[in-house]
Amino acid sequence: MKRHGNGINFWILVWTLGIAGQLCWNLENQWFNTFIYAKIAKDPTIISWMVALSAAATTLSTFIFGCVSDRRGSRKVFISTGYILWGVFTILFGCTEFIHGSVAVAGTAAVLADAIMSFFGSMGNDTGLNAWINDNMDDGNKGQLGAALATQPVIGTIVGTILGGLLVGAGDNYMRLFVTMGLVVIAIGVYSLLTLRESPALRPNVRGSFTSQFLSIFNFRKYYGNRELFWVNWALAVYFIAFNVYFTHIGNYMIYYLGFTADLMGLMEGVALILGMLPTLLATRAINRDRKMEITSLSVAVNFLGVLTIGLFVRPWNVDTSSVFNPVLLIGMFLMGAGYVMFLQAITVWSKRLYPEDARGQFEGIRILFFVLIPMIVAPLISNPIIKATGRVEEVGGEVSYLPTNAIFIAGAILALLTFIPLILAERERRRLR
Repeated sequence: MKRHGNGINFWILVWTLGIAGQLCWNLENQWFNTFIYAKIAKDPTIISWMVALSAAATTLSTFIFGCVSDRRGSRKVFISTGYILWGVFTILFGCTEFIHGSVAVAGTAAVLADAIMSFFGSMGNDTGLNAWINDNMDDGNKGQLGAALATQPVIGTIVGTILGGLLVGAGDNYMRLFVTMGLVVIAIGVYSLLTLRESPALRPNVRGSFTSQFLSIFNFRKYYGNRELFWVNWALAVYFIAFNVYFTHIGNYMIYYLGFTADLMGLMEGVALILGMLPTLLATRAINRDRKMEITSLSVAVNFLGVLTIGLFVRPWNVDTSSVFNPVLLIGMFLMGAGYVMFLQAITVWSKRLYPEDARGQFEGIRILFFVLIPMIVAPLISNPIIKATGRVEEVGGEVSYLPTNAIFIAGAILALLTFIPLILAERERRRLR
């Protein structure tokens, strides 16, 4: 069915809501972690708890509001309300730096504030926005939407790291960063409340009581019956386990291990990732021609080479921390970013085209289970002991800091290769059903 997902306002909302959401996720994935090291303690255990509980809150929110939005036949209220509260709790997270006297109390407050922020962020972005986009996806715009959904995290990373570094500055002014970003997301949430229209094809889908409909998504025997989607989602999970082993700590790696300042780190990531977006132009055409397996396989290989390059060849003594021009590091980051963008672009379209039309909101919950919950619980179990084993630093006064080193990149590169196993099984199912 032809939907209204080609008008100017539709694309404005896709991009403003998408970029705003990715700016917030960038804050959480990168600057929240450097905030912990700068303001509370240089201990990856706090970050591990923050990542895990945030992932659990995100997943729970997606399942709940996915079911509610399907039953109501509405996405708008969840998008707008979620974004506004997302911005509010981003600002409140920054206030935890004013808790003094106990690392345990400050760390616990930061973990809880992040979890609440993620709950509302998932309501607005993962449930509302993603389901709304899927409601409006058709054969004429699937490649463009796939490119948008894949490039937005990179644009969010570029803008978030460059602007974030400038706002934090040499004085570690994290509150300025969180207030600025929070107000932007609140404003865009209000804009969506005034301008967003539901898809004409969307209808309420009520199947019994809320409890029975909510629990129906956990009928994994039925879900496993869609074998292609099952393996596509496992490819997503394996890839992002590997990704989160290193990316969660990349900011602290560049600032505290390599020695870059926050603003220079942002510029370096920005340059590499801007170049890394270029392959999406070619990937879009391939995806529209149903070449998703080729693109995902190529992207995993490219990402592997980039992450391994950083792990093997970048060290504190062979980088110039006063300059953006660090060829080996930039090449590694470019390949890492290009592989990541192409993978997310292809796998997003691949999975969304397999969702049942009457349960898209709930199936976003399944996607988050594999995209967020599993990777963000498993990855810290791998990265945390690696960091504690390879990056222990005894500072003056007896304080112990744990700095992420090149070891997490080598581990992440090796794990990324495991993505080929579910990809091959997904492609086998796709060919079988042709």
